[in-house]
Amino acid sequence: MFKGRWRRTGRALLRVIIVWAVSTVTMLALAGILPDFELQSPDGDSPTRIAVTAAWGAGAFGLLGALVWPVLVRALLLVPALVLGLLVFFLNGSLLLIALRLIPDGRGAADPQTAVVVAAVMSAVASATATALAVGDDEAYRHRLSRLADRRRRRRGREGDDGRRGDVPGTVFLQLDGVGHQVLLDAVAAGAVPHIASWLDPGERPTHRLTPWRTDWSSQTGASQLGILHGSNHDVPAFRWYEKDTGRVMVSNRPASAAELQRRAIERTGDGGLLTLDGASRGNLFSGGADQLALVLSIAARRARANRSRAGYFAYFSDPANAVRTVVSFVADVCREIGQSTRARLRGDRPRVGRGGLYPFIRAFATVVERDVVVAAVLGDMLAGRTAVYADLVAYDEVAHHSGPHSRDAVRVLAQLDRSVGLIARVAEHAPRTYRIVLLSDHGQSPGETFEGAYGLTLKDLVRAGCGLPVSRRAGRSRSGAEARDAARHAVLGALHRPERTDDDGTEPPASSSEPVVLASGNLGLISFPDVPGRMSREEIDRRHPALLRTLAGHPGIGFLLVRSEEHGSLVLGHGGVEVPLDALDDDGPLAGMGPGAADAVRRTDGFPHVADIMVNSMYDPGTGRVHAFEEQIGSHGGLGGEQARPFLLSPLVLSPPVPDRGELVGAERVHAVLRRWLREGGGPQVPLGAATEAAHAAEVTAVTEVTTAAEVTGTAASVAASVAASGTVTGAGAEANALSAGARTTENERDPA
Repeated sequence: MFKGRWRRTGRALLRVIIVWAVSTVTMLALAGILPDFELQSPDGDSPTRIAVTAAWGAGAFGLLGALVWPVLVRALLLVPALVLGLLVFFLNGSLLLIALRLIPDGRGAADPQTAVVVAAVMSAVASATATALAVGDDEAYRHRLSRLADRRRRRRGREGDDGRRGDVPGTVFLQLDGVGHQVLLDAVAAGAVPHIASWLDPGERPTHRLTPWRTDWSSQTGASQLGILHGSNHDVPAFRWYEKDTGRVMVSNRPASAAELQRRAIERTGDGGLLTLDGASRGNLFSGGADQLALVLSIAARRARANRSRAGYFAYFSDPANAVRTVVSFVADVCREIGQSTRARLRGDRPRVGRGGLYPFIRAFATVVERDVVVAAVLGDMLAGRTAVYADLVAYDEVAHHSGPHSRDAVRVLAQLDRSVGLIARVAEHAPRTYRIVLLSDHGQSPGETFEGAYGLTLKDLVRAGCGLPVSRRAGRSRSGAEARDAARHAVLGALHRPERTDDDGTEPPASSSEPVVLASGNLGLISFPDVPGRMSREEIDRRHPALLRTLAGHPGIGFLLVRSEEHGSLVLGHGGVEVPLDALDDDGPLAGMGPGAADAVRRTDGFPHVADIMVNSMYDPGTGRVHAFEEQIGSHGGLGGEQARPFLLSPLVLSPPVPDRGELVGAERVHAVLRRWLREGGGPQVPLGAATEAAHAAEVTAVTEVTTAAEVTGTAASVAASVAASGTVTGAGAEANALSAGARTTENERDPA
C-alpha cells in the first residue's frame, strides 16, 4: 500500500517537474521572439542566469494560476459568462505580470499587451503537456477518481453508495437539440458522425437502437424538454404565448417563465421530475428535480450565496488553461462564422437570413463556450458516479436556424457533437460505475424561406392589415399586404354600408381600438386580443374584424387556423373557406400532409387554458419539406409540418425497447415515461414524491451547490477532455463545439426580441 502511494507521489512530482521545464523553455522561446518581453538585466546575463530567471517566472506563474485563479473566478461568478470569457486574456496576462515581479533582482519585464500573449501561450502549452503526461497513467488516474468520489460521498453523507454504486448502472441522457431523425440518418450515411454510426453499424454488432418519435403541436424545446424532464407539458401551446389572466407574455427561454412552467408541471404531476434522486441537470431549461445543477435556466434568476446556474462556469474556468483554450476556440469560431456567412452571401444562397451584428458571437458562445462547460460537467458527473445525468447540447440547433438544417455549416457542427459523444463514451470507461448513454432530440427542424422573405410582410403586418390597422409602408406595398388591406377595407365598408374612402397613406382608420398581440414560435403563430377576457370566439372576431379570418385562412403562406366557435365548438379553417369542427377533424383536409397524428395534436392543444384566440400554422409543402417561419430563420420548428416534428431516441440494446414492435412513440410525456422505465430497470433514481413534492421543491430552491467539490471533479474531467483533444479525438483551438448556455440561452426558434 505504502509502496503504491510513494510510486504515485513520485509520478505526480515528475509530472510537475516536466511541466515546469516545458513552461520554462516556452518562456525562453517567447523572450527570444517577442521584443517587449525581457528575462535579463539591461547589462545582459549569461545563458544560465537567463534560464534560471525563466524557471523562476514559469514557477511563479504556475503557482499563481493554481492558487489565485480559482479565487478570481469565484469572485467573478456573477459576471455574465460572455463577459467572463472576454476577461480571461486580461486576467491571465495580469497574473503573468505579477509573476515577473516576483523574479529576484527585477529581471523580468513585459508590456501589458505582450503579457497577454505570453500568458495565453504558456497556459496552452502547460495544459497540453500535463494532460499528455496523464494519458497513460491509468493507475494514478483511477486512484484520483476513486478518491474524489469517496470524498464527495462522505461530504454529502449518502447512505449505501460505498458498495452498491459500482453494481448499479448509471444513465447519461444527451439531448442533441434540434437534430431530426432524418438528419441523423443522413449524417450516419454520409459518415459525418462516425461514433454514433458505430453504435448502429449493421455490418458489426450494433449496440443501440434508433427510434423516431413524434412531438406535440408545439415542436420546440420548451414544450418537449418540460415533458421529458417533468412528465407534463400541459398548457404550453408554443415557445411564447400571451396569458390573458396574468397579462404577461410567457417565453420559454426567460428564467422567470421557465421557473413558472417547472412549478406548474410539478404541481400537476405531483412528482419532482426525472432526476429527483442522485441526478444532475446540465445546460437545460428545466432542472428535472436534480440536486446537482449547472446552467439550468429555471433556477438562473435565483440569488443565493452561490448561483447554481453558473456553478458550471466556475468549475470549468477555475483552470486558466481551460479558459484560454476555450476563448481561443471562441475567437476562431467567430472568424469561421464570418467567413461562412460571407461566402453564402457571395454565392447568392437562397433562402438566406442576416447573420451579422452580434450573431457571430452568439453562435460562437453556443458552439464553443458551452460545449466545453457542459461536456466537462457531464464528465465530472460520471467521474463522481452520479446515477442519472441529463444534458442539452444545442450547437446544431443554433447553427441550423441560420444556415439551414441540411447545410454544410450545420453538418460540421453535428460532426463536432459526435466527437463530444465519443469523448463522453471514452471517459465513461474510467467512471466508478457502468454507464448507459442514451441520445435523444427534442424536435427536428424544417427548412424554408421565411414568411416575410416569401411574401414581403410579417405575420404581424398581415394581422394588422386584416384588422384594418396601419402597417408599415413596405408591408403595405407588398402584394400580400395590399390584398389584406383591400380585404379589410371592403369588409369594413360592407359592414358599415359606407362608400369607400382612401386616406393619404392608403389605410383606413382601425375598426377597433384593440391592438392584437401577435407572437411567433417558428412556423406557429399566436394571435390574442388582450381586451377580451377568456378565449375570443370566431363570431366575436368576425364582428370586430370581418376580414381577419378570411385574410389569414386564404393566404398562401398559411396552412390552417384554429379558432373557437360559439355555435360549432372549436374549428379548423383552411383554404377555400373550408371549416372542419374539431370533433370531425382527421389528418386529411386542412391538415393534409402535416403528418400522422396532426389532428390529435391540434385537439390536445385546443384544450389548454392558455391557447391563443387564433392559432396559425404556416403552410407545409410535402414535396419539398418546406415551411415558412414567422421569424428570421431558414431552419425552424415550433408547429406542424415536416422534419421539425420528428426527433429521435437512440438507446442501448440492453434497455427495453421504447415501444412494442410497430408501435409509435407520441409526445414528450410518453418519452418521459420511457426514460423513467429505463431508470427503474437500472435500479435508478425515479421515485414519485407524492405529498412530499412541495417540501422537496422548497429544499431545492434553498440548496447551495458544492462549488469547490464540483470544481475539483470537473477539473479532472477537463484534463481528460484536453488529453483526448491532444490525441485528436476532439479538436482544440478553433473547434466548432457543441452546447449553449441555459443562463444566456438565445437559441430556439426564437431569439427573444425583448
